[in-house]
Parts: sequence; structure tokens; C-alpha cells
Amino acid sequence: MMVWGTLAAVAAGGYFAYWARRPITTDEPAIAFTIAAGSGAGTASQQMADAGVPVPPILFNLLARFTGKSSRLKAGAYELKPGTTPLRLIQQLVRGEFAQESLTIIEGWTFKQMRLAMAAHKGLKHDTLALSDKELMALVTPDFRRPEGLFFPDTYLFAKNASDLQIFKQAHAMMLSHLAEAWDKRDPSLPYKTPYEALTMASIVEKETGQKSERTMIAAVFVNRLKLGMMLQTDPTVIYGMGDKYDGKIHKRDLETDTPYNTYTRNGLPPTPISLPGVQSLTAALAPAKSQALYFVSRGNGTSQFSYNLNDHNRAVNQYQR
Repeated sequence: MMVWGTLAAVAAGGYFAYWARRPITTDEPAIAFTIAAGSGAGTASQQMADAGVPVPPILFNLLARFTGKSSRLKAGAYELKPGTTPLRLIQQLVRGEFAQESLTIIEGWTFKQMRLAMAAHKGLKHDTLALSDKELMALVTPDFRRPEGLFFPDTYLFAKNASDLQIFKQAHAMMLSHLAEAWDKRDPSLPYKTPYEALTMASIVEKETGQKSERTMIAAVFVNRLKLGMMLQTDPTVIYGMGDKYDGKIHKRDLETDTPYNTYTRNGLPPTPISLPGVQSLTAALAPAKSQALYFVSRGNGTSQFSYNLNDHNRAVNQYQR
């Protein structure tokens, strides 16, 4: 009897070792599951089984205890990917290798577009959905009340069901970091009194061109105009000031209708940024090209014609726009 018992124990041990190193699934889609806070190995095993993870709770619980990791499992949202073994799964839970989601904020988006994208993301917990922009900013930072321009466009990775407030705070911190870095390297002759004014300029540069190579020249034109006291006369600020009234086309009456953002009727920079600028636009605003150009007009092919006086500019407009 002892022999048979020994053989049975050896066989069971062999199967257990084989099972622990064998992929749980091979070609099935990833299986999402969540481990609740305070869960031990036994409870976690049952939560995985309830979510559809094909692992016997008794065996997984034994494996966690055998490896000495039963009390080290981290709560959170996970995914069981094809090819994962029980041993690898325990390692995943101990390290807190949570299932990741991603959200891309596009350069040149407005804050309104950012909020809409975040509200539509199914992997986020929408803690701020019912908040006004002012209420949201109060949670993000005590330093600013108006959100436009203050969030860095990038791709953000986060655990499933992470709070959207986490992304807002991260994007805001990144924008301040990039802005501070560019501000510290700025040309001392620039006409900005504060980093916020530079951010506003960067947001205009972001909206004025799709050609990355032209951004420093675009910035130079606007900086030169500011220095001379000329109006910026840039359409994107007018469009931003129109809000929902903008129908895809800008008309002469729009250029003549005064708003705080109409740079055809008001001198200087608009009161806030008009978009979320990326690194290249921030750099351009704080290190513009060494040029005396005062005008530019689209050539219709994605590039611009720059001019140094009104006569040359009018000729360029006749050539490329009429």
C-alpha cells in the first residue's frame, strides 16, 4: 500500500509540475478578469474561474501557496493571453502586470475634442464625465481655470478601468514639463511675458501648418508681428472664437465679427491657447526662425509662400489663391 501511495504521490506531483508549465490557452482570444482588493490566492482563483479563465481554482491556489506567493497577488484588471502558463500567470499577478489600454490625443485637437475622445473610451472609468471644464480643472491643478492648450497630445497607456482623471493629470503634467523645457531654452528677445503666452503662440502655430518643417517660419512671422504691434490676423483664432457656429468655411463677415479670439479685430495674442500643441510647435514658438518675414500664404500644396512686405504678399495671394 505504501508503494502505491508513493507512486500516486509521485504521479500527482509530476502532473502538477507539468500542468504548472503548460499553456492555459493556445489560440483563444485574451480573457479579461479582475482581482478584487484584499483577495488571497483562494479568492483570486475563484474570481478568475468566474471570469472564464480555464484554471482549476484548487490547483491555482495550491500553486500560489507552493511558490510562496499566495499573499503577494495584486488587485487590478488583467488579461490572460494565449500561451500563458499557470506559473507565468502567478508572476503576472505578483508583479501587477495589469491589462493595458491606450488613448491617443492628437496634436492640434481642442480640449473639447480631447474630452470627447476620453468620454468615448470604453477602457476608462469616467469619473469626470459629469463635470464642467471649470470643475475638472479644479481637480487637475489649482494654477489654471481654463483648460485649452494645457494637456499634452501623446499616446497614454493605462490599466483597464483607470480613472479618466488620472489621464488628465498625466497629460497636464507632461505639457507643463515640455513647456518648461522649451521656455528655459527660449530666445531672450521673444515678446512673451509668461510661458502661458508662449503656449498660446504654440497652439496657433500648431493650427496654422501641417508642414513640420515650416513651423519655425510660421512662428517667426507671428513673433515679428507682435514685436511691431501688427495684428496677427490668423484664421484659426477666428474659427476658435466662432465655436459651434463654424460650418467648415470662414467668410468675410466672420473676420469682421469681433470676439476675444478674432485677431483681425484685436491686437496681440488671444486670451487662451486655441489647441493642444505638440513638442515641435512648442519649440517653434520659443525658438522661431531667424527671419524678418511678416506674411505667408498657402500655395495650395501644403506649403506656404513667405513674404517680407505687403506688395510681395499681395502678389503671392494673386498667384496662389485666385
